[in-house]
Amino acid sequence: MSSSLLRLGQALHGNLGRYVAVKELQDTTCKHLDDHLLNASIKQSLNRKEIKYVSGCILKALSVLHDNGYVHADVKLDNIFVNYKVGSSHENRFADIKRSRVDSALAREGTPVGAPIWSSPEVIMQTPWNTATDIWSLGAVLICLIYGGDFNIFRPATVSHDHEEYGLEVLKQQFRYFGPFPAKYQEIAGPMTVTAILYLMQEIPRSKTTPFHLITEREVSKPDKEFISKIMEMDWRDRPTVKQLLKDKWFDDSDI
Repeated sequence: MSSSLLRLGQALHGNLGRYVAVKELQDTTCKHLDDHLLNASIKQSLNRKEIKYVSGCILKALSVLHDNGYVHADVKLDNIFVNYKVGSSHENRFADIKRSRVDSALAREGTPVGAPIWSSPEVIMQTPWNTATDIWSLGAVLICLIYGGDFNIFRPATVSHDHEEYGLEVLKQQFRYFGPFPAKYQEIAGPMTVTAILYLMQEIPRSKTTPFHLITEREVSKPDKEFISKIMEMDWRDRPTVKQLLKDKWFDDSDI
């Protein structure tokens, strides 16, 4: 794992730069790569130093997109490809970039994009989205890497991924761990969105929530919980930017 991670950052940054320039990434460019990070992390869990390195690489890659006015719109472990070979000339790539402009009709109209368990609340609720949705997805990726073994706290236990209410059940999980929505959310929420939020509050009262910050340190360390809690804000306006996250004290190695 480590040999591939050492090359991940430079490769992601370079490939995304070329992607923005040519406006297209062919699926065939990834055909020679060994695996994606979901499989890799299932085979062998990453340690905290590796998780921080991967997170930094993803943030640097997203910085290229966001600076050029794009949203990746589908950040997830199986879209990050890696090589296991030491000394290989093969490159690692950030794949399946939806290449949505921040000001595109898709974003303005709240068109659903990506897989729900990696998507932000605003995407699931089909409200306008922007680069902040990538920040939420990064947080979901980070949580999965910490737990390892393909465990995803947002994966519903009640319905399958092809069920018509799958997105709603994911939203309920998000609400359980990171809710509620702040009162100020009504400033940007339409009537249907407000109705959906009121439904969540009725379905999941405070007594049935599982606040992420209260998870034991045997599961997730205090520094990791604090960093993730900064990211996983239900109101996208409260999430930090890529550049703010890259400067966060969490990336210091003193707590490893």
